[in-house]
Amino acid sequence: MQWMSDTSAGDWVRERLDDPWNATMHAVVPHGFASYARILHPATVRSLPDRAVPSQEEYERMPDEERLSLLDQYIDEPATWAETASAFGTILHPLAQWQRIVRTPTDGDWNLRLSPDGREFTGPMEGEIAPETLSIIASHLVSHTTTPDAGFAALWEGRGDLLGFLGHSPSRVFFTFTDDPNHQAMLDRSIHDPLNNSFRTPTWQEGILSREISEGPRFHLPGRDHVLFRGAISDFTRPDWVLDVPWRDLPGEAHGFVPRAQTPSILWPDDRAWVLVCEIDYDSTIVAGSGALIAAICADERLEAFPIPENADLTWDADEVNR
Repeated sequence: MQWMSDTSAGDWVRERLDDPWNATMHAVVPHGFASYARILHPATVRSLPDRAVPSQEEYERMPDEERLSLLDQYIDEPATWAETASAFGTILHPLAQWQRIVRTPTDGDWNLRLSPDGREFTGPMEGEIAPETLSIIASHLVSHTTTPDAGFAALWEGRGDLLGFLGHSPSRVFFTFTDDPNHQAMLDRSIHDPLNNSFRTPTWQEGILSREISEGPRFHLPGRDHVLFRGAISDFTRPDWVLDVPWRDLPGEAHGFVPRAQTPSILWPDDRAWVLVCEIDYDSTIVAGSGALIAAICADERLEAFPIPENADLTWDADEVNR
């Protein structure tokens, strides 16, 4: 995909959005499509083979050796929303909200909840989906457009490591462990000397994308600015699409991390037959398109997806069923 300094190709998206304070999904998802699907992002469940996961209070009372032994026994697995609702005795429906599914009290932590059967559920990731999940969705998308090899991908600019900037310190630091006292002293100064940093001349701090892109024009949407790329939507049908996109995290790989790339926030083909929105504050991905496309996505057993109506409310308190 190629970076686009001319972002006018996305004007149609902005024209079909409601006010950013609108309570419906159309603050981020364009109006004007026949049907809409909500694809739920998976959660994570942690369990122990022969006992319930201890509470935080129980864990803190354990001797250190028992804690370490316990950590070796944990099993972490993906969890569907249906499995989660079953564990908590709630009802999964198209407009369900996670904190209601896991029965979060008013002052509780919705992201980490213990179910009655002793398993620990961690909430879905917001604004990101696994590369292989996007490839499954894209396999449906390319079958419902006349332009599978021409389209656009927009990335929200706010991911801390995506763009470079003029500043005193990088957006992230890769720690290298060493016995060299000089290196450790330098590292200590960089971490513990924020006061002096404010008097130093700002220098360019590299991001994943080049300086030209980092300082270039943005695709503006209400409340969100994006970097726009153009290329073949069909590229995303490959589970390893992260290897070929220009926003692949090569600096992270140089420090030993596995290949990764930010999920596109918005995808659409040249013929505008559909649009995919992976909003940064949503625990689900929305696809707008034809009735046939939405039916195919919702019928795919590899996805946990539901058809939803236009003007659907997906805000955190919108679940009227699990009150």
